[in-house]
Amino acid sequence: MKIEKQLLDDHQVKLTVEVEDDRLEEMKHRAAAKLAKRIKIPGFRPGKAPYPVVVRTIGESAIFEEALEMLIDTIYPDVIKEADISPYGPGYLEGMPTLNPLTLEIIVPLNAEVTLGDYKAIRKPYEPDPVSENSVDNILEFLQEQHALVEPVDRPAQQGDVVTVLISARKTSGEEELIIEAQSVSLVVGEDDEEEWPFPGFSLNLLGKVPGDEAASIYRYPEDYAEESLQGVEADFNYQVETVKQRTLPELNDDFAMTTGGFEDLESLRESIRTFLERQSQEVYNEDYDEAVIDEAINQSEFKYPPQMLEDEIDQVKQELIRSLERQGLDLEIYLKSREMDEAAFREELKPEAERQLKRGLLIFEIGKVEDVQVEREELASEADNTLNYLYQSLPKNEARRLKDRDFQSNLVKNVLIDLLTEKTIERLRKIASGQLEKETAAEESESAAEPAEPAEDDASSEASLPELVPPTPSAEQDVEPEAKNPAEIDETP
Repeated sequence: MKIEKQLLDDHQVKLTVEVEDDRLEEMKHRAAAKLAKRIKIPGFRPGKAPYPVVVRTIGESAIFEEALEMLIDTIYPDVIKEADISPYGPGYLEGMPTLNPLTLEIIVPLNAEVTLGDYKAIRKPYEPDPVSENSVDNILEFLQEQHALVEPVDRPAQQGDVVTVLISARKTSGEEELIIEAQSVSLVVGEDDEEEWPFPGFSLNLLGKVPGDEAASIYRYPEDYAEESLQGVEADFNYQVETVKQRTLPELNDDFAMTTGGFEDLESLRESIRTFLERQSQEVYNEDYDEAVIDEAINQSEFKYPPQMLEDEIDQVKQELIRSLERQGLDLEIYLKSREMDEAAFREELKPEAERQLKRGLLIFEIGKVEDVQVEREELASEADNTLNYLYQSLPKNEARRLKDRDFQSNLVKNVLIDLLTEKTIERLRKIASGQLEKETAAEESESAAEPAEPAEDDASSEASLPELVPPTPSAEQDVEPEAKNPAEIDETP
């Protein structure tokens, strides 16, 4: 075969392949024999008719089409190898400029390429906010309210009481559209909460009210109200008081700590709350910090990828949105109709987010390779087992069967490995940007300067070292296929 290679602007390659005549003829004869088995040719058993007879019966064009498909399937791996390219996915036949000799033009999408910028020079102050005692007190107050004694009282409603009202609301303009159907709700009187339902400050209208009292209020929602359908809407609220109950909060002492969570004393409870808030605060801070560093690293890097790769990423973003809509009881068709949008416009809208996610995954994958990020085999096995156990315990009984399947478990382990490598790479990037890695490296070099090097242990960064999972005795069966979560993981087999 004679192969010419032309790189295209969209990170694909056009391969022009000239096929030898004798190879085409051989494939035409094989195609004729294959087609002859599917039809009846008078005077011959299936597949035994001579080539000229099959040509007269079926036609030259049908044989050529079958031969062409068989030929491409046969020569494609050799073409890719000889062209010395790394494909992202399968190529496709664009045309046949000549038939004698047969010349094929094949377009092949190439694997992504990332040219990293100087990400090691990125510096960003790492300054998470400390947890205040006020935050701890707020949690304690919440726990007090959760354990409050609530009992009916024979008096007008006061600050802090729980009042149950029957409430409904309509728009004041137009056809007086109903926005709240009559329903009973319990409200704490005088709560200072901007998200108070049905609008901020409503519960103050209940001060001094007793069961049986009826009243009405008019409220105009601000133009920037969180719920889009109520922005700028003026509504008339009608309500009737049903019950008034007094809340008695438990005293904050050691007994309360013991009752709440089995803590020895109040200080132990406070310390537990503080630790929880610190961990939660750091996770939120790290997420924002990491994304800012990743965005800076993306902006200084260069990415090349074929259009198919971006389309695949758009499909993933689309599926994420579909799952989100399903959790809200909606489907994509209704969503698109409500926004008066067709599929093409929808995919175009998803494109910027898909492009960012694609670049993010490619960047993390490339930095992980450069930094030689590894996952210990024991850590991978433990995390994979934890994931498998979670699936057994959380999914319906009719969905556990495939958890025993070795292919399923292999995919699960690979996905867990990708997640761990991603987490560790992001953590390393955080250490680089914050200057922590530089300090750690200097300290390690100082401590180990006189120590002999130890043999490296096996890591779990390759498929050859993937652990084998032993599924627990299931209480439920699962039929869920894990998805690859890193857009940088691609199939190099066309």
